[in-house]
Amino acid sequence: MVKIGILGLGRIGKIHLENLCTRIQGVEVVAAMNPSEEGRKFAEKFNVPLITSNADEVINHPAIDAILICTSTNVHADYVIQCAKAGKAIFCEKPLDLSLQKVRETLSIVKQASVPLMLAFNQRMDPNFQELKQTIVEGKLGKLRSIHFISRDPAPPPIPYIKASGGLFMDMTIHNFDMAGYLVDDEVEEVFARGFNLIDPEIGKAGDIDTGYVMITFKNKVTVIIESSRNACYGYDQRIEVFGSEGMMKAENPLKTTNQFIGKQGVQLSRNLDFFIDRYEESYLLEMTAFIESLQQKKPMPITGEDGLKSMLLALAAKKSMLENRIVKLSEVDV
Repeated sequence: MVKIGILGLGRIGKIHLENLCTRIQGVEVVAAMNPSEEGRKFAEKFNVPLITSNADEVINHPAIDAILICTSTNVHADYVIQCAKAGKAIFCEKPLDLSLQKVRETLSIVKQASVPLMLAFNQRMDPNFQELKQTIVEGKLGKLRSIHFISRDPAPPPIPYIKASGGLFMDMTIHNFDMAGYLVDDEVEEVFARGFNLIDPEIGKAGDIDTGYVMITFKNKVTVIIESSRNACYGYDQRIEVFGSEGMMKAENPLKTTNQFIGKQGVQLSRNLDFFIDRYEESYLLEMTAFIESLQQKKPMPITGEDGLKSMLLALAAKKSMLENRIVKLSEVDV
């Protein structure tokens, strides 16, 4: 039985807590921490034995094997370091930190402590995206030529969130950076990015963009194009197209229902799903299952801190490219 502690019971923490308590075998949540009473009351529904507002009580709990860090980004790295020094296995939401130096220092401490660390890039676990990956691995698409990602949110987040997010590339596009590296499975050579404020001028005043375009060239000359937007009037839009010498494969958006209305005006389909909570519901379960199974079977974690570092470097390169309006070699930010 793997005994778990959870730090943070916001949207993601609640999803993981409910999955662990109701859908994953061989695990027990023994402690949960959240600053607000609302989050602590949620934990009470699942009869968590220790519910607290003090993270140290969870980190230093002698019965806990692994800790989930689902707090705000600004304390991710500090909690990872504390957990590593306490000898706990760690599951941490992305990003590890907004400082490259802090991320490297944290990963070094984790390595020295010899504790498992999994970073939560849940999109890798999406069954549709997994099929894309398997098709590439099996060679059915032939020699890869390009990949096109489309990532559009239904609405921008609040301005206070924007200010603390690290920017669109670090907060939103970073999932696509991770998926790009996962699908192409090669080292990045260079990045070119453009960014604009087309949706909300307040986002620009907060120092960020709301629309971004990134072109990544890998060393094997596969090109990846990523479109990111903070607003799509038709709902959450998450698509991938992979093109190779032997064919093309698309991962399209799942819809709210499979129903079709067919009338004089043609065919009307259902709407896109609302946001990441419902779109990636299954992937959240699968990533947590993978974390627990890796602990139970003493296997390497499927997504590591080093994977997160690679995606962070891409986000930094994209921002540098956008600000300087030029192609940026990855080596320029990997210092």
